[in-house]
Amino acid sequence: MNIAIPLYPRFTALDAVGPYTVLAFAPGCTVTFVAAEPGPVLDDRGSLSLAATASYEDLPAPDVVVVPGGPGTIEALSDAELLGWIARAHERTRWTTSVCSGSFLLGAAGLLKGRRATTHWGWLAQLAGFGAEPVSERVVVDGKVVTAAGVSSGIDMALTLLAAMRDEETAQAVQLAIEYDPRPPFDAGSPKTAPAGLTDRAMALID
Repeated sequence: MNIAIPLYPRFTALDAVGPYTVLAFAPGCTVTFVAAEPGPVLDDRGSLSLAATASYEDLPAPDVVVVPGGPGTIEALSDAELLGWIARAHERTRWTTSVCSGSFLLGAAGLLKGRRATTHWGWLAQLAGFGAEPVSERVVVDGKVVTAAGVSSGIDMALTLLAAMRDEETAQAVQLAIEYDPRPPFDAGSPKTAPAGLTDRAMALID
């Protein structure tokens, strides 16, 4: 099972690394970071880079695509090479997925028309502009397209995907191996539960 995660400038690291960690632990899965050209790609904080070890041309037909999001999504929406690769790869994938604002890149590649999809809560309604039906859920599966909400939900998405790709026991074994047993100290991970007035401050951190 060949899994490709495309990197572009100012992606959010956990969007890529969360699913990578889940899927790289799974037996029989090979995860490759790809970009227009092999080499380091800087994240949205400007202090961490991941190395793409292959180009889009090197991996034209992966079994699975996982598109991360991040502030760089805005510029990436005009990246014809990236969008073209996503669209062509999708024709032969078993699963095409995204995390956070990576769903906008799926939309720009023409993959969300008529589909239910999600993204970060701050931009959820804007998915309708790509012909999608915005859904306020952590992970949304519509056919072979799987979208995840903001950042940390990429881990949930990857476990959901792994259960579908293999079986629930494999996904559970990976969850246990990485000790994914979240117990956050605050109930502020959703605008539905966060204290009043916190959404603006949270969005300012992202912007």
